[in-house]
Amino acid sequence: MLYWLLKYVFLGPLLRVIFRPQVEGLHHVPATGPVILASNHLSFSDSIFTPLIVPRKVTFVAKAEYFTGKGVKGWLTKMFFVGTGTIPVDRSGGQAARAALDTQLTVLRAGGIAGIYPEGTRSPDGRLYRGKTGVARLALESGAPVVPVVMLNLDEIQPPGTIIPKLARVRIRFGPPLDFSRYAGLSGGRFVERAVTDEIMYELMELSGREYVDVYAQKLKTPPTPAASVAA
Repeated sequence: MLYWLLKYVFLGPLLRVIFRPQVEGLHHVPATGPVILASNHLSFSDSIFTPLIVPRKVTFVAKAEYFTGKGVKGWLTKMFFVGTGTIPVDRSGGQAARAALDTQLTVLRAGGIAGIYPEGTRSPDGRLYRGKTGVARLALESGAPVVPVVMLNLDEIQPPGTIIPKLARVRIRFGPPLDFSRYAGLSGGRFVERAVTDEIMYELMELSGREYVDVYAQKLKTPPTPAASVAA
């Protein structure tokens, strides 16, 4: 109930008036049935605008800490995620990735839409980085089509590290669904999962027009250990 109130009565209409989203290709999102929305990740706001634009409920997962913040900022952050249908997942343990996938599989098996960022983290510089194979496992285990979606300018509207976004028109583009039924029954195959992931990343590159970098974005965000620095 809270999700629908925030999306259609309070938060959604307000954001539409302020940011006037310009959307291309929304018709590519099927009206019914399980769907995976695979997106590039430029900004904290990505998880707000994609669910706002899609007429069906889109479920992302996020670390549980986003739902437990203190003070006004913590409450606002929680409301944003609740309002966009995001589910908290404990990502502190060794099985964090599997827990996130299982949550999304439950959504897909119920006929819903699961949102995922194949890069696994926000781009540090706006370029598109190597995708992690979780999106492939999700597609192969669920059998759901993958609709690529790209944020075109959210890194300009809300650059990493900023809290208050600039007032500018948000631009989003959806591509045709990708069908991976030819790989049915091959979930768990390392080379198959890499091929599926790379195909998805190629479509995101084509849709976004962004430069692709064949390394994981997290590597650029993780400072080298002293030993690694010496070795380098």
